[in-house]
Amino acid sequence: MASVFQTYWQLGFLHICTPRAADHLTFLLALCAPYVLTDWRRVLALVTSFTLGHSLTLALATLGLVSFNPAIIEALIPVTIMVTALLNLRGAGRALRPRAPVLAAAPNALALGFGLIHGLGFSNYLRALLGAGSRPIQELLAFNVGVEVGQVLIVTIILLLGALLLRGLGVARRDWLLTTSGAALGIATVLLLQQLWS
Repeated sequence: MASVFQTYWQLGFLHICTPRAADHLTFLLALCAPYVLTDWRRVLALVTSFTLGHSLTLALATLGLVSFNPAIIEALIPVTIMVTALLNLRGAGRALRPRAPVLAAAPNALALGFGLIHGLGFSNYLRALLGAGSRPIQELLAFNVGVEVGQVLIVTIILLLGALLLRGLGVARRDWLLTTSGAALGIATVLLLQQLWS
């Protein structure tokens, strides 16, 4: 029989690595879009900033230390994707230099801030699993580790796919950025409209 840690680790991993996580997957796509495989350190720094943000609010919300309106958070998550994609598209109008970040002047701070919002979204799911009044430290830790493993896997796939298209098929970096960011913007717009009309 699986341990509690293993069970919640798997739940965290599957919460990311599933088509039902379209919002989080789309955010990761938008976050990685400006970068190529050789920029992996820069991407790791951005993902770490995002992780710090969502780990904090995931813990605080799951332990009942902060409260929020779930409908507002669910609407704000697509907004974070839209802002990231729009900044990417704005940057695509300039000539891209190798390893040049396209996000705002403080991309790590932006990723951290967006992580705070996404962490509250994760907490909705985890609290639904645990039930009201639960204060589970082990489950919280295991779920967060699973989310991070899934997130790193998705980011790795995005960077490898980009490398295949850019190096293997000769796709222009600007075209990759425009396509991925445009797709992320479109998906986020649909997600936001669904939230507003639900």
